[in-house]
Amino acid sequence: MSSVDTAVSGTPNEKTLFTKLPLIIAFALLGGGMLWLQQEVSAQQALLLLVGALLGLTLYHAAFGFTTAWRNFILNRRGKGLRAQMIMLAVGVCLFFPALSIGELFGQQVNGFVRPLGWSVVIGAFIFGIGMQLGNGCASGNLYHVGGGQIRAIPSMIGFTIGALWATKDYEYWTSLPQFAPVSLVDDLGVVMAIALNLAVFAGIAAFTIWLEKRYHGNVERDDAGHQQSLVSRLTSGPWPFIWGAVALALLNFVTLAMIGNPWAVAVAYPLWGAKVAMLLELELELDFWTYWLQPGRETALSEPLQYDVFSIINIGVVLGALLAASLAGKFSLQWRLPWQHWLAAIIGGLMLGYGATIAFGCNIGAYFGGIVSGSLHGWLWLVAAFVGSLLGTRLRPLFALPNESNPRASC
Repeated sequence: MSSVDTAVSGTPNEKTLFTKLPLIIAFALLGGGMLWLQQEVSAQQALLLLVGALLGLTLYHAAFGFTTAWRNFILNRRGKGLRAQMIMLAVGVCLFFPALSIGELFGQQVNGFVRPLGWSVVIGAFIFGIGMQLGNGCASGNLYHVGGGQIRAIPSMIGFTIGALWATKDYEYWTSLPQFAPVSLVDDLGVVMAIALNLAVFAGIAAFTIWLEKRYHGNVERDDAGHQQSLVSRLTSGPWPFIWGAVALALLNFVTLAMIGNPWAVAVAYPLWGAKVAMLLELELELDFWTYWLQPGRETALSEPLQYDVFSIINIGVVLGALLAASLAGKFSLQWRLPWQHWLAAIIGGLMLGYGATIAFGCNIGAYFGGIVSGSLHGWLWLVAAFVGSLLGTRLRPLFALPNESNPRASC
């Protein structure tokens, strides 16, 4: 894979200016966006854009992905990325469970993502797991890839949007399939027992990855990214160890909960984007009659301008934060020269990501991360089904000339 760097030939001053241009653009878009949102919507909406930017900066600097972490464990038996996810979840449940049991956080009413356990979750997460390997990124990964200049994420995001809108048409069918009622471990076991049980499972998964890694390699891969740099340099320019990213994502998700009353979610914005485009193009889809859009809050989101949708604003913030991080690191480059098979895989993978996430009540962020820190069993069901999908997805990658790289920081 080749890339087109932003640096061009010219005098040193011209090179310096062009190198700093992405950084200037990132600050201008973030600052201007916050000012506009404060005037047009609210101060909170402006702050949500900033929270999204911090999430994007964290994802980029820590190269904190789900797709490559799972693939690296499946193919190479290296579990560093998977252990980082367990740390993220461990910090998350310790923060979320007490707040959710009270139902209030700093005066804000809070609710977790507690969803039914049924075939829609199993099939949707399985499809998502395949899609994330073909699309070379998950829901959050595509956002920070775009911010970092990886153009290949754009067709994946377009496919994600189309697939998500398509799934809203079929939503009534999938949710009518047999399912069990939602199960909240916080409600059923109490805060202390729910935290203890989850921490035990996280520790068990981490211990298993260590055992398997030692069995295959005789050692455990160290997480020492950027250890030779100063603390200030690492914070601003990266790279961050995975554990930094894990803790930061958990804390920022908790901030999101305190601000909007729900955990962080990514995929929920895509059906809305697709619907807005369909309305703009005056496509006769009769969205008002689709069951998905009759759910509380969704009908309002459909009628309001997009800047009022909190999840869309956070997603945009993630892109801007990744752009800022890549610019601070001096690594921003437009990567677009790819084999045609990669573009095809991105589109197909994107369609699967969007469709799967919508019928499974969320993606790797809203269903996996958000579901588990909400104490919902559907988050664990999603994890198992999506991981099985990734097992198949990794086997399909060579059909599209996609490398199964061993570097866990190679992509999301």
